[in-house]
Amino acid sequence: MNSPYLATLFAILVAIFFSKNVFLGAESATLSTDREALLSFKSRVSMEQPNVLSSWEPNSSPCNWTGVVCNELGQRVVELDLSDMGITGSISPHIGNLSFLRSLQLQHNRFKGTLLDQLGNLLRLRIMNTSSNSIEDGLIPSELSRLRNLKQLDLTINNLTGTIPPSIYNMSSLVNLAMASNDLWGDIPNDVGVTLPNLLILNLCINKFTGTIPGSLHNLTTVQVIRLADNLLHGTVPQGLGNLPDLQMYNIGFNKIVSSGESGLDFIASLTNRTRLRFLAIDGNLLEGVIPESIGNLSKLNLSYNSISGQIPQEIGQLEKLQMLGLAGNRISGIIPSSLGNLQKLNDIDLSWNALVGRIPTSFVNFGYLISMDLSHNKLNGSIPKEILNLPSLRTFFKLSNNFLSGPLPQEVRFLQGVGTIDLSGNHLSGNNPMSIGMCKSLEKLFMANNMFSGPIPDTLVEVRGLETLDLSSNQLSGSVPPDIQNLNALQLLNLSFNNLEGEIPTGGVFSNISRVHLDGNPKLCLYSACENSGGRGVQLILISVIITIAVILTLCFTVGLLFYIRKGKAKAMASFDSSKGQQHQMVSYYELRLATKNFNQENQIGHGSFRTVYKGYFREGITIAVKVLDTQIIGSRKSFFAECLALRNTRHRNLLKLITSCSSLDFKNMEFLALVYEFMSNGSLDDWIKGKRMNVDGGGLDIVDRVNVATDVASAINYLHHE
Repeated sequence: MNSPYLATLFAILVAIFFSKNVFLGAESATLSTDREALLSFKSRVSMEQPNVLSSWEPNSSPCNWTGVVCNELGQRVVELDLSDMGITGSISPHIGNLSFLRSLQLQHNRFKGTLLDQLGNLLRLRIMNTSSNSIEDGLIPSELSRLRNLKQLDLTINNLTGTIPPSIYNMSSLVNLAMASNDLWGDIPNDVGVTLPNLLILNLCINKFTGTIPGSLHNLTTVQVIRLADNLLHGTVPQGLGNLPDLQMYNIGFNKIVSSGESGLDFIASLTNRTRLRFLAIDGNLLEGVIPESIGNLSKLNLSYNSISGQIPQEIGQLEKLQMLGLAGNRISGIIPSSLGNLQKLNDIDLSWNALVGRIPTSFVNFGYLISMDLSHNKLNGSIPKEILNLPSLRTFFKLSNNFLSGPLPQEVRFLQGVGTIDLSGNHLSGNNPMSIGMCKSLEKLFMANNMFSGPIPDTLVEVRGLETLDLSSNQLSGSVPPDIQNLNALQLLNLSFNNLEGEIPTGGVFSNISRVHLDGNPKLCLYSACENSGGRGVQLILISVIITIAVILTLCFTVGLLFYIRKGKAKAMASFDSSKGQQHQMVSYYELRLATKNFNQENQIGHGSFRTVYKGYFREGITIAVKVLDTQIIGSRKSFFAECLALRNTRHRNLLKLITSCSSLDFKNMEFLALVYEFMSNGSLDDWIKGKRMNVDGGGLDIVDRVNVATDVASAINYLHHE
């Protein structure tokens, strides 16, 4: 090869060498920018497990860090996935410098603060998921609408407030828009189906959206999921559901959607040929009509808590894939069709609170996968078929209460070994309680009150070690109270009142707390063995009688004193959110409290006791409240509610929690609902401070001076309650 060719080849190699180094130098600089942005991100957070981000070191490449993915050449960060890592803190604004980022996934952590405007700088972003965090104190930034490549925007389960910026509804690239379980309000635009033409999933559940269901949604022929449940939507179901061939889930439950007349549910019939539809929930609305005979090929059908009438169509038994059937809280009449026994994949059946008659079908024995059954509050008669007791898959509850069932409880009850709750109360069942019920080892609650059961209390119940509630009241039981019941350490409530029991009352276990035991209406029960020596009469319920007498006297004294106090004009209304402004507040409804607590979400639960559960909630006025919901199934809770109302509505003291208002209503199951609404104490409970669970800003707890001041304040409040 001659020298000109060698010279040319050498020049080309030199050019390639220098261009490569220049290129790598430029890329290193941009990767350095990404490194700095991520280190800034790390500096603002903390982890439950400190080693989670231990690989994030300043002298290493971000491409090797946990949760970080770079492009193929290792030049830029393109993915950040820190989901489920127990991270606490706020999102750094420097995250907006990750300009090549395509996927940002921060879900299932405890991020706080606001959604940053800088997120709008991630112009290449396709996936953004910050769900299941505590992001709050701000609106959804309109800058997110700059993300023209974004396909998935998931902000569910946070504390976001306000309205969705209109520009978000114009992000035509969106395939998945999910903002459920926040505190968002406003109308959903009527043309949302036009401005978001590529939408496959829309999830806006558990917010405060108003207006009507946009009819344009039913023109999105490719849409798969529409979830608008638990909002304030009204109007009717728009036409066009039959135009959605790919629809898999349609959930508009717990709104104010209406329909009228027998044809009010005809829109369901339009879904008959939608073979991909698996989940239909329109429960908790104001719908009227008759269930159509043709209702598609569903795996979940929930029409509960409407005003649906007519009978259950035999054709429902043709839904071979159905796993959940909810028809509770309607006006459905007639018999339960035996064809329901064909639903062999059914997990949950709830037909409660209707007007169903006739016998329970023996075909229910075919429910090989059934986890829960609720046929309560109907007019069913006949005996309990032993076939429906032979369902070993039952796990959560088995409820037949408040019907007209008669005859004995079959020995086959022993097959319900995995059930947590059995409720047979309020029927005409008779005969001895079968000893085999002691084989239901998973039982936590057993209700058999208001029947005609006779004979002794089964000794085998003492083998049910996890039993928490046992109610055998208002029957015809005889014999003694099995002494080993006092060895049931989990037992919290025992009601044996109004039977024919006799003999000595045990003194240990649950019997040591008289408020948890109800024995009235059994005149032959006695406290000491000496009662047996005097013909069974002896010293009958001495302690209980004394306690009841004292309670009655104290109640009368308190009532007389309170009436005298009121007549002197010293009592004022306590229904005010802001006492300094003197604004009156009316009694709130169950519906308002359900919204305030996000449907009494367990995440909002801040306390639990024998009579009540306390939830944190937010009224639309921006006021934070504590809602004490009483368990009306527990005897004495109603008395406790009215006593607390009577006492606290007249108290005025700086060291006593203020009662804002109360709620005495019916819940969505038409059952009694009692709640008290208090001011929310954001600094936690005194118990937390004393035990060191709460700290001051400087990290310290209560010192000796603080504790003395607390004791003085408590004494001041007690003195006020007793003497002032």
